[in-house]
Amino acid sequence: MRIIVNHRTTYRYDRPASNIIQALRLAPRNHDSQHVRSWRVEADVDGTILETADAFGNRLMMFYAEAPLTALTLTVAGEVDVTEAAGVIHAAEPLPGAVFLRSTDLTAPDPAIVDLARSATRSEPLATLHALMAAIRERMAFVVEATDAATAAATALTTGAGVCQDFAHIFCTAARLAEIPSRYVSGHLAHAGGAQDASHAWVEAHVPDLGWVAFDPTNGICATDAYLRVAVGLDYLDAAPVRGARRGGGAEHMTVEVHAGDVQGQRQE
Repeated sequence: MRIIVNHRTTYRYDRPASNIIQALRLAPRNHDSQHVRSWRVEADVDGTILETADAFGNRLMMFYAEAPLTALTLTVAGEVDVTEAAGVIHAAEPLPGAVFLRSTDLTAPDPAIVDLARSATRSEPLATLHALMAAIRERMAFVVEATDAATAAATALTTGAGVCQDFAHIFCTAARLAEIPSRYVSGHLAHAGGAQDASHAWVEAHVPDLGWVAFDPTNGICATDAYLRVAVGLDYLDAAPVRGARRGGGAEHMTVEVHAGDVQGQRQE
């Protein structure tokens, strides 16, 4: 599938903010089943963008605004060819799989997640992962306002509701308890309509003899050619599309607009 993405993030501040720095993980990498045809990241204010790679191998762009401002819009546009691989990901791996057994503040287990992991454990890792995905779908409802970006996996499971970030955090936490390396993935899921109000999140877990396999607990499926992988990490904070710092500015107001769809489908509309 050829996926076209248009992604816009706008920040507005009550007063001029200075020394604005944004860490952008908005650009995907190539791997065996994903080829980036074109991609650009732009800001609507004067500044400098420097690209490097982070510890997880993600493309990291650092944006430095040149002057104080009250509004900033970051725009992403690109096309990527994704081929069906039954969820199996073959990509350059800078870190050993054991790194993704580590817990973080957002993926710290509590007794409820321990019980969830125990109930999903099977004799084979792949069967465990599928059982875990089904169990999370049974326990969790997708409710946009139930959580926020700082909500930990344990809190989301207790609440019984959340968004894709929460589903992914719970999956990672439980899978790591089962001694299965698992990492958080941020990216885009192409929809027929295309328009969305956020990017998507899912999980990649390491399965012996298969490698990394992508599971989407929010939708209860392994990733298909409709999934465009952008960044990975131990949790949301490692793979967040945009994170930043500033001086002053008062309250910050952020809006996100995402359009991710199949190029062929859009041409037929």
